[in-house]
Amino acid sequence: MKHRILFVDDDAMVLAALQRMLRPMRSEWEMEFLDSGAKALQRMREQPFDVILSDMRMPGMNGVELLQQVMANHPRTVRLILSGQAEPDLILKCVGVTHQYLSKPCDADTLKATIARVTCSRLQEAHEPVRTLVARMHRFPSMPAVYLELTELLAREDATAEQIGLVMSRDPAMTATILKLVNSAFFGLRRAVTCADEAAAYLGVDLLKALTLAVNVFSQFDSAPVPGVSVDGLWVHSMAVAVTARRIAQWEGVPMSVANESFTAGVLHDAGQLILVSSFPKEYAQVPRLIQSNGLSEREAERLVFGASHVEVGGYLFGLWGLPEPVVTAIALHDRPGLSPERRFGPLTTVHVANALVREASAIPAVVTPPPVDEAYLREIGLLDRLPAWRAELTTPSTPFSSDACEHPDPPSR
Repeated sequence: MKHRILFVDDDAMVLAALQRMLRPMRSEWEMEFLDSGAKALQRMREQPFDVILSDMRMPGMNGVELLQQVMANHPRTVRLILSGQAEPDLILKCVGVTHQYLSKPCDADTLKATIARVTCSRLQEAHEPVRTLVARMHRFPSMPAVYLELTELLAREDATAEQIGLVMSRDPAMTATILKLVNSAFFGLRRAVTCADEAAAYLGVDLLKALTLAVNVFSQFDSAPVPGVSVDGLWVHSMAVAVTARRIAQWEGVPMSVANESFTAGVLHDAGQLILVSSFPKEYAQVPRLIQSNGLSEREAERLVFGASHVEVGGYLFGLWGLPEPVVTAIALHDRPGLSPERRFGPLTTVHVANALVREASAIPAVVTPPPVDEAYLREIGLLDRLPAWRAELTTPSTPFSSDACEHPDPPSR
């Protein structure tokens, strides 16, 4: 059965471009294109839609106002918002209203993958509890201004390393933390890097952006006041998963963009736990107790306490931030990759495997039993035979998470 998709934008040229771009998908979707929120609401009263994708900025009724009415009157419709304005205040207005924020320009592959993921029946059940939980939060991390500036700078073909260094220098504390991290054992550079433009040259700007996001998220929270949960440990684990996921991607010979997306998803894959612990320390204190006393998994205990897990919270947050769809999928499904509608090697694969293998190799005692690798999923994508080789490579003394590795970097401080 085809999904019914409604696209709303006041710009006739944008609608025409969407129609041309999405013409090959007519065999999979029934699509309609309207130029105002009022027309969209009228059409939805006449005919149900599975997904609505609206532009953010429209005269009369903007995208947020439109989706608020859709949420109230058509709660089963998946709501996506599209904007060319990467403004944190606008993104925050989307919280509780939309399932995902997408940045312009958005290509057909990204749209198709996003819609496939958000319409997956096994995932839709998580949407409402997550939004309810987020609405209760008194602290919600904001997207760093440096990240937005880097993104805008990189959209220009003439961007230079010196310009990147200048942008980074506007936040000296973040730059210092990133340089300390770059010079740590995780990256194993042959010589010390002393400035941001050098870091960009050695690591690439995509990794620099990923570190900017991670440092920003972790630095917005104090140490977790919850027994059994360590922010320091979460930081070290996240960095180890990021580096490991990127290595797995490189070993498989995929494009560098996939390796870098693996790093980004890896370093952010458990950020939802940090958000839950910091926002609800008293409630979260029940989670370790439930795991120990009832033998529940981390996901089961969190869902029992909050109605949603930290994995779902993280996927929701970074979906709103407009991170690339493969990154959002890897964050949201890294503990259950079999739920993904796609069956191909990518960041979801690397982060899932890296998370399991890092926990296997960690010398730090954990409250939670290390999650096993989903061998059925690997078998479906034809890579189960690669698991022994990955495990052998990642348990050598030189890996960043082994017990005799070099000193780990300290977590970011506020």
